[in-house]
Amino acid sequence: MPKTPPLDGLRFAFGTLTVLPVKVTRWDREAARAGMLCAPVAGLVVGGCAALAGLLLLALGAGALLAAVASAAVPAVLTRGLHLDGLADTADGLGSGKPAEDALRIMKRSDIGPFGVVTLVFVLLAQVAALAQAYGGSWGRGALAAVVSGAAARLALTLAARAGVP
Repeated sequence: MPKTPPLDGLRFAFGTLTVLPVKVTRWDREAARAGMLCAPVAGLVVGGCAALAGLLLLALGAGALLAAVASAAVPAVLTRGLHLDGLADTADGLGSGKPAEDALRIMKRSDIGPFGVVTLVFVLLAQVAALAQAYGGSWGRGALAAVVSGAAARLALTLAARAGVP
């Protein structure tokens, strides 16, 4: 297996997983694999930005709830809602109760159905509640939760891109 320069992997990760202006120079399979191996690094940056938004609001006198809302919103903005869209599609497909072929067709549609909406509402409420509790404990705990969740959320891509995983 040819080696992909680490910078190509980082560019791929940031170029596909964020809205940050990164020039992706390679779109081949090896660069994609390297990019998925670098996905947690992109997650650290996204989580760091989320933490900064929450900390800025706390420094300006806002409460833990508003800081949590900002910390949950920033990743959605910085990723074009990619993870939320995928979650909604999965919920619509699985919630349909249809056979696998029909469920996959539902997941590929560009609209969002009732299962997707309900799932997104509850997931975002849970994220905000968890972050609000963390920020309520201390600003450091809230910021750490935002950063760790950003990296951990993208670690699944890295695990799936390991050698030997089909």
